[in-house]
Amino acid sequence: MAIRWIAIVMMLALLGAQSLTVRAAEPQVPVLWDAKERLPKPDLSKLPRLRFLTTTDFPPFNFLDGAGRLSGFHVDLARAICAELGIVDKCQIQALPWAELEGALKKGEGEAIIAGIAATPQARSKYAFSRSYLQFPARFIVPKTKALTEPIFDKLRGKRVGVVAGSAHERMLRDYFNAVEAIPFGRPEDLYAELKAGKIDAAFGDGMRFAFWLGGSDAAGCCRFAGGPYLAPEYLGSGMAIATRADDPMLAAAFDYALQEISVKGIFAEFYLRYFPVSFF
Repeated sequence: MAIRWIAIVMMLALLGAQSLTVRAAEPQVPVLWDAKERLPKPDLSKLPRLRFLTTTDFPPFNFLDGAGRLSGFHVDLARAICAELGIVDKCQIQALPWAELEGALKKGEGEAIIAGIAATPQARSKYAFSRSYLQFPARFIVPKTKALTEPIFDKLRGKRVGVVAGSAHERMLRDYFNAVEAIPFGRPEDLYAELKAGKIDAAFGDGMRFAFWLGGSDAAGCCRFAGGPYLAPEYLGSGMAIATRADDPMLAAAFDYALQEISVKGIFAEFYLRYFPVSFF
């Protein structure tokens, strides 16, 4: 899921690992855009329509609310993009099953997909992409009873750290934090249960999923984030981007302009905190 980040801390050769780099920063609303960069404002006056295609089954990004209305982070973001581009009257959002998105875009039934398509090398052969607007960092979570101070990777040396077996996070944990004792679990539910019971010292995994668990009733306020966030595109992908047809890179560039304006004006931060009240950054 190539992105520009303002890195606050650079983490090198963690716990005896090879000199690979993971970027770490204090938890915050993610900032992906350089406010000093000046992107050209596109002229979309001749564009007859801008229809975003999405799905209804990916909360909190896109879903049907209690009244059956299409809602979510992606829906608000698409509307804000249209406002920044000055084409609100031409803007539409349509929800389709995931399997139909690619075909609908090809047939001209929409101009862009905003549904979490990862900008992989394979996907770039089919689509033109905007820059990423959101990444998913790896995070540690620990019981609140553990007084672990920064730098967290020093405090976890020799500790038992749970991780979902076979995941990119397990590979990342073993490569970057090879002085911890990695404890793989087949299911996230088992990982959480062992952390709550104090049978492992920490858990390592997807920050967004951890944030939802920490804010939910199952966690019961037991745990907190510690360290990070850790951004490693080689393991975790480059984040979410808006896809257009491969022969329409100018529209993707127009989205870049709008996304930067949304970030600089604080609109993105408003959306992020609305849908992710427990920040995973």
